[in-house]
Amino acid sequence: MRSGKVSAILLAAGESRRMGTVNKLALDVGGVPLLRRTAMALLSANLEEIVVVLGHQADTARALLEGLPLRLVENPDYTHGQMTSVYQGMQVLHRPCDGVMICLSDQPLIETVDINTLIRAFTEECSRSVLVPTYQGRRGNPIVLAWRHRETILAGDRNLGCKRLLEKHPALVWPYPMDNDHCVFDLDTAEDYERLCAKPGIHPRDLTASETLQEA
Repeated sequence: MRSGKVSAILLAAGESRRMGTVNKLALDVGGVPLLRRTAMALLSANLEEIVVVLGHQADTARALLEGLPLRLVENPDYTHGQMTSVYQGMQVLHRPCDGVMICLSDQPLIETVDINTLIRAFTEECSRSVLVPTYQGRRGNPIVLAWRHRETILAGDRNLGCKRLLEKHPALVWPYPMDNDHCVFDLDTAEDYERLCAKPGIHPRDLTASETLQEA
């Protein structure tokens, strides 16, 4: 059993090209911008340290996070892929811990209880060095990497944490089944946002998704 300390890197540097000209991190989710909602869920969880990696439209992201006690870092290489942001986040983390949770900022259903469930599973149950949440057989996010992988990533291994991790390092991975779809629901397209808006309590304003996207 591990000591129970897990930190988080929140990735908020992507260009969200599939959403068109809209910055999806500013989209309304239950009355709160998506990025801020995700950050607040992390802040309420049992995390040791939280680093947010910015890149595309960094000033907009900073404004969305204004007033929250977070450590922010900019990734000048964000156009070269997600692992460059993981690398930047790993560089900034400074408190030793058992694991590092790699969080995506476009998962609008993720709640504090989901984060704490993964922390508990990693620190109390996980027998391997990478925890990957799953739902009905589908791989999801956020994943949790053992602290020892930090040095490997900083030394240049850009495979850990990417979508091919399960295939490249199967012996390291411990799949953890979740009891809801929060870990596999993300926002990539306008159609994803429409599906989100159809969920009860998510979008309280009397607007269609397309109208909201035009305003954003």
